[in-house]
Amino acid sequence: MTDLSLADRPAALAHGGRIGSDLQAQRVRSAWLFLAPTFLVLGLVAGWPLIRTIYFSFTNASLTNLSGAEFVGFANYLSWITLKSGRTIYRGLLADPAWWNAVWNTLKFTVLSVSIETALGLIVALVLNAQFPGRGLVRAAILIPWAIPTIVSAKMWAWMLNDQFGILNDMLIGLGLIGEKIAWTASPDTAMIAVLIVDVWKTTPFMALLILAGLQMVPGDIYEAAKIDGVHPVRVFWRITLPLIRPALMVAVIFRMLDALRIFDLIYVLTPNNAQTKTMSVMARENLFDFDKFAYGAAASTMLFLIIATITILYMWLGRLNLSGGER
Repeated sequence: MTDLSLADRPAALAHGGRIGSDLQAQRVRSAWLFLAPTFLVLGLVAGWPLIRTIYFSFTNASLTNLSGAEFVGFANYLSWITLKSGRTIYRGLLADPAWWNAVWNTLKFTVLSVSIETALGLIVALVLNAQFPGRGLVRAAILIPWAIPTIVSAKMWAWMLNDQFGILNDMLIGLGLIGEKIAWTASPDTAMIAVLIVDVWKTTPFMALLILAGLQMVPGDIYEAAKIDGVHPVRVFWRITLPLIRPALMVAVIFRMLDALRIFDLIYVLTPNNAQTKTMSVMARENLFDFDKFAYGAAASTMLFLIIATITILYMWLGRLNLSGGER
């Protein structure tokens, strides 16, 4: 083969660039073609119900008369009337103390549960990443709590936390940690603690699994070099391990945070009708079906969606998270 002259090289490079650009465009078209059925299904099963829910939140719809709903604007969110005395009475979701209590409960549960599960999941992942006999069996066993359906876990723990015949009270009394039996799920002081205990037990394996996947992507020769240089293991963790698994750790946190913000089944089964643990999802469900305030419940569902979307976008922006490939 003869080398290209200097005059011919720009044309060849331009030709090669056009081929690469055409190939990239073809790949993008193929990707969208394969993703189109998925987007269609998501639009039908998720997008359309979301649009309908947002629409009903601006109407006076009831569960028994959805077709006869009339547009009422933002009345379900916020409205007010001024009495002759000059006093103004505010109504609607944004003026409802029960709603803001549910928002606070949800945020408190999310922060506490995700923080504890991230810390414990990181510890478990580091242990499972080490070499020891029977590691495969332990990795499989650690996933059992996560594999159990949430409803089953909630009912199982409800029996264990029962104040009369629950095993947890018997164990704590036997160890001398408490003097009398505690109604864990009924007492205002312990209801949230009970929910957190069950959620941490169930979901920590999920966090550990995602973090373990990130740990296994770290090259082993980095640790060997640090060991040869005599770097302390604690410093290795903070300077090498944690920065390298940060993308996987942040993805794990955002997945868990999305689950925690929309928590429903665990709260609804374990602590029903408890104001100390009632979350946004539980309140929305009660208004939609139990209280026959469908439009009000639709407004609560819409606000829940907006809050989750806002928190997620802020987290991704502040954490410089790029779900397509780690960090930006």
